[in-house]
This record gives sequence, C-alpha cells and structure tokens, in this order.
Amino acid sequence: MTLDAPGERSSEHCRLATSDDLARIAELAGTLVAESTDAKGGPIWSSREARPAPHLDSYRALLDVGDAQVVVGTIDDVVVGFGAVEIERLRTSANLGVVTDLYVEPQARAIGVGEAMIDALLAFCVEHNCIGVDALALPGARATKNFFEGHSFTARALVMHRPL
Repeated sequence: MTLDAPGERSSEHCRLATSDDLARIAELAGTLVAESTDAKGGPIWSSREARPAPHLDSYRALLDVGDAQVVVGTIDDVVVGFGAVEIERLRTSANLGVVTDLYVEPQARAIGVGEAMIDALLAFCVEHNCIGVDALALPGARATKNFFEGHSFTARALVMHRPL
C-alpha cells in the first residue's frame, strides 16, 4: 500500500501525519486515554504503555524519529483517527514492529479508516525488515481484539496482573 502525500485524499483514507496534524492527534490521544483508563487493564495501561502527556510534545517527538511512523485516518480530509508504530531492536538484532497507537473516533469506525491505517503501519514494518508486529488490546476490548485478529494478529503472550 502506498500512503498519500500529506493533503492528498485516497480511497484508503490514510496519509502520513505532519506537524500540522499534531493538535488533532493530541486531542484524539486524550480521548483514547480517557476512553481506555476506565476499562479493565486501563489504569495500568494509561500510566505505563500510553504515550505520556502532554500529547502534543510526545507525538511531535515521534514524528522526528526515523524508526517510527505516525499516520492519520481521514474522511473528506478531516482527521478522524491516528496510528503509530515504532521499530524495536531485539537482542537477536532482529526488528520488531510495535503498534503503540491506533484510534478511530467511534462515529468513523467500521468504514475502513482503521484498516487503511493498520495496512500502512504494517507496510512500514515490512519496509524495515521486521520479523513481526505486536499490538496491545486491553482485556474485554472485544472489538479491538477482533480488529487485530481480522488482520492476522494472534496472541503471543498474556500479561497477568494482581493489584495490591
């Protein structure tokens, strides 16, 4: 899949994010954290795996990293979602893609925006010779789990937690 240049619109509704998108990405990231924090597993996720606030600064820094990619999903050139992937170097020297963010506004789901973004992130991982791609789904997030399974993701580990 080829990403559109910023400002171009395609049927896939996905393009590379630019600095002009940062305010909207930060807004969507805040919504993602707010929606996920109350979910099962969300409190630890929001303080451990979620990108730290202020989101504007976190995503600005990510745009400048060569082994990461940030994309936005659009409908009629309006940003309705975003995704990010980072390349992690394993001890074996192999590359692993890690989808750190994938979010689409609720009213824009199930029309192909998320699919276009995950396809773009996966293509980035292929270009960087990754041996695989990890993505996190919180327990109980059935729609998220189904989305990833629909794109050939399978569970490779379960993280067990006991609150104290």
